Amino acid sequence: MAPSQQSMFRSADMSLVQLYISNEIGRECVNALGELGLVQFRDLNKSVSAFQRTFTQEIRRLDNVERQLRYFHAQMDKSSIPVRKFDLDNETLPPPTTTEIDELAERSQSLEQRIFQLNDSYETLKKREVELTEWRWVLREAGGFFDRAHGNVEEIRASTEEDDAPLLRDVEQHSQAPDAERSFSGMNIGFVAGVIPRDRVAAFERILWRTLRGNLYMNQSEIPEPLANPSTNETVNKNVFVIFAHGKEILAKIRKISESMGAEIYTVDENSDLRRDQVHEVNARLNDVQNVLQNTQQTLEAELTQIAQSLSAWMILITKEKAAYQTLNLFSFDRQRRTLIAEAWVPKNDLSRIRTVLQDVTNQAGLSVPSIINEIKTNKTPPTYLKTNKFTEAFQTIINAYGTASYQEVNPALPAIVTFPFLFAVMFGDLGHAVIMLSSALAMIYWEKPLKKVTFELFAMIYYGRYIALVMSIFSVFTGLIYNDVFSKSLTLFETSWEWVVPDGWSEHQPLFAQPKEGYRYPFGLDWTWHGTENALLFSNSYKMKMSIILGWAHMTYSLCLSYFNARHHKKPIDIWGNFIPGMIFFQSIFGYLVLCIIYKWSVDWLGTGRQPPGLLNMLIYMFLQPGTLDVQFYSGQAGVQTCLLLLAFSQVPVMLFLKPFYLRWEHNKTRGRGYRGIGEPSRVSAVDDEDDGHANGRISIDTDGGDGVALLGHNGGADDDDDEEGDGHHKEFEFSEEMIHQVIHTIEFCLNCVSHTASYLRLWALSLAHQQLSIVLWDMTLKTGLVPGGVAGAIYLVIVFYMWFFLSCAILIAMEGCSAMLHSLRLQWVEAQSKYAHFEGHMFAPLSFATLLEEDEGLAEFRG
Repeated sequence: MAPSQQSMFRSADMSLVQLYISNEIGRECVNALGELGLVQFRDLNKSVSAFQRTFTQEIRRLDNVERQLRYFHAQMDKSSIPVRKFDLDNETLPPPTTTEIDELAERSQSLEQRIFQLNDSYETLKKREVELTEWRWVLREAGGFFDRAHGNVEEIRASTEEDDAPLLRDVEQHSQAPDAERSFSGMNIGFVAGVIPRDRVAAFERILWRTLRGNLYMNQSEIPEPLANPSTNETVNKNVFVIFAHGKEILAKIRKISESMGAEIYTVDENSDLRRDQVHEVNARLNDVQNVLQNTQQTLEAELTQIAQSLSAWMILITKEKAAYQTLNLFSFDRQRRTLIAEAWVPKNDLSRIRTVLQDVTNQAGLSVPSIINEIKTNKTPPTYLKTNKFTEAFQTIINAYGTASYQEVNPALPAIVTFPFLFAVMFGDLGHAVIMLSSALAMIYWEKPLKKVTFELFAMIYYGRYIALVMSIFSVFTGLIYNDVFSKSLTLFETSWEWVVPDGWSEHQPLFAQPKEGYRYPFGLDWTWHGTENALLFSNSYKMKMSIILGWAHMTYSLCLSYFNARHHKKPIDIWGNFIPGMIFFQSIFGYLVLCIIYKWSVDWLGTGRQPPGLLNMLIYMFLQPGTLDVQFYSGQAGVQTCLLLLAFSQVPVMLFLKPFYLRWEHNKTRGRGYRGIGEPSRVSAVDDEDDGHANGRISIDTDGGDGVALLGHNGGADDDDDEEGDGHHKEFEFSEEMIHQVIHTIEFCLNCVSHTASYLRLWALSLAHQQLSIVLWDMTLKTGLVPGGVAGAIYLVIVFYMWFFLSCAILIAMEGCSAMLHSLRLQWVEAQSKYAHFEGHMFAPLSFATLLEEDEGLAEFRG
């Protein structure tokens, strides 16, 4: 029974449709189709620049609104005001009307002006507050210096005893004058006072000293509290400085140097009474500024808090509105009929839903002219649409990471749901580790909604693959039971099928041997008696290596069979006779025979027959290098069977090389070379006439593939135009040389890959063995040592080594080894399996979907709940 068109086995059947929509309801129709998420529109205006398209002005206006909303969000971050996030899963927004969008644009414009004014006023007041605060500190520190300078002459003299600067000698000489004459103005000395960042003080002093050659006296002190920078909203540590020097030119030079170093200069009166009045004035002005600043900040925060309640919803509305107008710019506009014309890919099964949606929009608008949707014939390759759910989505994503399956090709993600986790489990076969992994996966699934909001990137990746982890852990539980391995130990679930034999004269220094019990076999998995024996590693090596070959053969055989279904579905019998059948015979003649030999070797009681079991590797080598020669005979007639199989395999090589190219040449000469077309191929008759206005080209397309002719009004950029993202469906000119080269490459790759890919599955054996041995080493080095000592100290030591063992098991054996096994399993799925049947020449179906847009838009991450 053929799979349904919407199954996961193949991509859905797609149709190219033409839509004729009235210009009055174009936006509403696109919004409705965007909510539906099933229509991928084609660009019919590729020759038109973005600035010349019909709805460019609307998009510019929406860009401006989006800029204003992001400005609000930046101001909220600056003021630490949280934004109410929009929960896309539980909340919905009805489609807005054009009037509502206009009101939102006007409101955002007025709010922007209001917020900008408040913010500008706040920054101006904050800057004024900082200036007044700095001035107050300058008055305080400089006043203290003046008081000390006038009241303590000895302090100045002591500071200048070892300095030869002429300015300081003048200060010292003048300080010995009567008190009435003790003033800096009397000494013809001026000063500059200000504030400078603390990290620039050292450079400031050096520049002044070298520029003025020591003709200055500088005093500074630290401001204990950091001061805010209004422009950057950061705090800066600053120092107050007072510099004394002779002459106006030197003082002007000091001011220039100070300003160049980022210092602020303030006025300070030398007279103590006037300086006290300055301090009172500054304090009064500072209080007034702080009161106004507090009121402005409260008003600004109140406005932003109110906006924060609706900002997320506004951003989502604007994002959807922009997407709608960008989609409308892909349409062709018929000015005479005032009709929007579009072409789009849609799933064939959903055509009725799309027609219903368009009809509902037309009815709501009250228009008498309905929207028309017509299905048209095309030679274009449709996009690949693979419907998924939350379980299959992650599996489909890892397959799409390798490539997009061709249209109507067997979907590689379907077998990957089973094969990829199972191959992982073969390498990760430990029951204990699998149970921990299974518990984590079940926890992520149970608390699915709360964990979805976690934004930590690494956890988000693990959470996205929670169903992959679930299936991998379930298979790992199974393989752990098969291996009978739980944290490097075994489970004694059933009675062993071996019994120890004590020979006569046995001593403690001699090894014991076991023999199987008669009439009893271990019912499930590996017998626990093998654990701890001297030849356990030798046995598990042989067992897992042969098991890897069998699993690889089964996986590749299954994949080869899928190529048959592809060829049959696409009606290419030459691919079946020229590629599938000879390839399958070649593969089974060599590696199918090897698998049969492995199973036969397991089924023979070699100890009972008294013969030594032959080595299969030597058998395979002799089969190729010396056909008909046997190292050790496996069964009677072996030499003849191997020779026949080898001849059968080699005879398929010329079949794969020549059958398909020569058949295609014969078919081309017989049919296409004489002007015939293949059955089922659509042909088109196009009549192109240029309209007088030169704005659109009409085209009438007639379906001649049987049935009644249907005339469809076309437009510039029709179904036969080339798309960058769509494959060219037109038949290319047949070139026998190209086909021959392609087939030679395919044959060589297939024959070589049969060998290399089979050997590649030995990684199942290697990774499984490595995981088991690492688990044993970790047990011996940690928890095993904690089980030896007794007493209180032994109990404490046991707790310590248990946590160490558990942490290292989770970090190394589950996380690191699990990632390694997953990558190796992924490689086997991508390369060894999918290369047998998948071409990955498709392009993904990307419909206009508001749900996908809102979920994947990085710019909306801060607004999604």
